[in-house]
This record gives sequence, structure tokens and C-alpha cells, in this order.
Amino acid sequence: MDTEGVTSGLSEDTGETSETPPLVSPAWVRERLDEFATSDPDLRLVEVDMNPAFYEVAHLPGAVGFDWRHDLQADRVRDIPSPSAFADLLGSHGIGPDTTIVVYGDNANWFAAHFYWVASYYGHADVRLLDGGRTYWTEHDMPTTDEVPTYPRVTYPTPTADESIRAYRREVSRALESETALVDVRMPEEYRGDLVAPPGTDEGARRGGHLPGAVNVRWSANVGPDRRFRSREELATMYADAGVGRGEDVITYCRIGERSSVTWFVLSELLGYDAVRNYDGSWAEWGNLVGAPVAVGE
Repeated sequence: MDTEGVTSGLSEDTGETSETPPLVSPAWVRERLDEFATSDPDLRLVEVDMNPAFYEVAHLPGAVGFDWRHDLQADRVRDIPSPSAFADLLGSHGIGPDTTIVVYGDNANWFAAHFYWVASYYGHADVRLLDGGRTYWTEHDMPTTDEVPTYPRVTYPTPTADESIRAYRREVSRALESETALVDVRMPEEYRGDLVAPPGTDEGARRGGHLPGAVNVRWSANVGPDRRFRSREELATMYADAGVGRGEDVITYCRIGERSSVTWFVLSELLGYDAVRNYDGSWAEWGNLVGAPVAVGE
């Protein structure tokens, strides 16, 4: 597939040569809207929002809509969808294992980045993030519609998980005694322990604070005012200044794993760090554990 223009939003001299670039520009998608709107499973646009009303009001032509709360959460336990549920979700929207998925969403791609991470965890070969997400697209008056497309169901084989990009609480416990870099992407008030959750949310923790030794690099520092990612040079400098070295094992976390997916995407997919895991249990799990060490303040 033609990859011209996939690095728009980053610096012009990034030298992107990957056959499956992780980030595509709004211009790249706009030029291919007709292709995305066909029933051919080669290309599929996916919008992922916390609030499904956004998709209902307007979305990119040809895009299918996923409700993050309903479609990307397990039914009876706090977890991501099971392998079979994930396969059924994609197959029911005409997405096969060889489909190029371009995902975008609200909140500067919080939930789209989480979908990207889940799809990577389940080994989908070609998933990409639309730079700037829903906000950039709509603010620049690019085409939208309220028509909901339907695509023929396809078979999506039950995937196998890639555990190398996911951290569990036992691994986080071990990381506290190692050289692993822990990156807390939450608001400074959450990191300090002044808040146990962002204002307006309904799932917090018994204790506020952060993992001992974690550095606080807020997820929003990865993007500019237009919600497109900063240049690779800016991102590399930011994380180097925070002490997050390229050669280190890195674990990212937030409250429930969606904001930290943005930082996981930057470190793993844009900057090419070799060993980055997302702790999707995050503070909603750690802050409720009995006996778990917690640090407060700066």
C-alpha cells in the first residue's frame, strides 16, 4: 500500500520506511475515503469513543463506530475483550486479519490509542492511528456524515495474545525492585495523590498517589494544541529529559489504561523503544490493592 504522507504531523525528516506505518495523516485518509467506504475488507475506518453519541451525530464517511465502554471491555470482569469477543467484534464489521485498520476517536485519540494497543496485543498485522483524531478532522471541516455503514461479516480467527506489550500487577511489583522505567501519564494532581481520579469520573481508588519511582509525563504532552503528535525530535527529547531511556524496560500506566495507551503508542510505535508495556490495570487496580506500596507528593 502507498505510504506517502503517513508521517504528516511529525517532523518532515522522520525517514519513515515501515510498510505498516503506525500513524497516518488526515490528508492521507481524506484521499482514500472512497476506498474506505467500499465493502472490500482491505481498508476499514474505525471510530472509538467513550460517548457513542459523537459517532451518531457525525463521523468520517465509511467509518464504523465502536463504543469503548461496551465493545472494548469484557462483559463480566474488568478486562479487555476475550480473544473470541475481539475476533467477533472485528469480523462482524467486515474486518479480517489482513484488513488495514485506521482508527481515530475523541479526547485526542485516548480510546482510539487503547483500541490500537488491544489490536496490537491480539496480533492484528496492520493497524494505524489517524493523527489528530476526531477533533482535528472536524475542526478543519473535513467530510463527515451521520450515515451508518454496514459491511458483510467476515471470518476473523481467534487471536493469540502478545504478552510482551502488557503488564500485570505481579510484573509491576517486580518492576519496583528493578531498573524498569515507570511512566505515570495522569494529571499532576493524580500523581501527587491530591485526586484519586480525574474530575467527573466514577471509578477511583482507595488511595491516591503513584508507583514508587515513577516519573510523571502527562499523556497530553505528547500532542500539540491541534491534538496532532509532536515531532519525533520533541518527543525523544521530552522522554530523555524525564529519564526514560531508549534501552530501558518501560511500563506506562494511568487510571484505567486508556491514557497510558497514548504514551505506549508514542514510545513503542513512534520512538521505537524495544520494551514498552502498558499496565491497563493501572491506578484503579493498584490504588485498591491491600499492602501495595504507594508514593505521594512530587
